Amino acid sequence: AANLFITASIMAQQGATLQNYNNDLVKCIEELKEKREELNRVIQKEEEEKARIQKDMNILQERLARLSESLQRKVNSRNEYDKTIMETEAAYMKILESSQTLLHVLKRESNNLAKKKPPTV
Repeated sequence: AANLFITASIMAQQGATLQNYNNDLVKCIEELKEKREELNRVIQKEEEEKARIQKDMNILQERLARLSESLQRKVNSRNEYDKTIMETEAAYMKILESSQTLLHVLKRESNNLAKKKPPTV
């Protein structure tokens, strides 16, 4: 009977130890689940932020494309102004040179006519 009692006592201790292991295992699993859930919340927040940033980037990329096109049209227009101004200034310089040449010719002819003029009596 004593052996039976010792065996029952050992089995009871083993059962209690097994129950403690079981309790610890359940506790660890619950802790892991809580950590996973906390990490999942962080992931969701970051995914939402990523989506917002992506949307903002798309909007900014569209604005950049429109601005680049507008800027290119304006630069082309400015280049046309530059070309027109240069051509006009070149033509104006030719007019000035021609006017100067004409003035010299006119003065020379005027002097020649003055030399040919009969003396006044």
